[in-house]
Amino acid sequence: MKPTAKIGSLLGAKGSAIWAVEPKATVYDAIAMMADRGVGALLVMHEGRLAGIVSERDYTRKVILKGRSSKEELVEEIMTANVTTATPEHTVEGAMRLMTERRIRHLPILEGERVVGVVSIGDLVKWTISAQEETIAHLTNYISGGYGVAS
Repeated sequence: MKPTAKIGSLLGAKGSAIWAVEPKATVYDAIAMMADRGVGALLVMHEGRLAGIVSERDYTRKVILKGRSSKEELVEEIMTANVTTATPEHTVEGAMRLMTERRIRHLPILEGERVVGVVSIGDLVKWTISAQEETIAHLTNYISGGYGVAS
């Protein structure tokens, strides 16, 4: 587990479940699905292709704060259509940098035009912490002579 590991490795470890909604779904249905799945964003898929992403942040800023009704508004009216994506070949470190620069919390992972997973900033932080813990364990073992190094 290293920050230079590929996103594909992270998806292999965490799983590649994708939670998605259609553009014509109501915002209420999308928020209910987020709550049921314990996620902060859903992909918006149309005819098997990524059309956008909708998040709790979109809901609060584009529905609640504007006094709109979540049972009447459609996902396509509040989703982010210009979605930042990555591939399984991106590194964890590179994905974290991209998400920080773009100020996003969820990153769809695509192979060509096919969505193969989604990573959150939390997934990347957890991976990075595990990598650091692994490095510390190796260094501690090395220093304490666990690798059979002659003193």
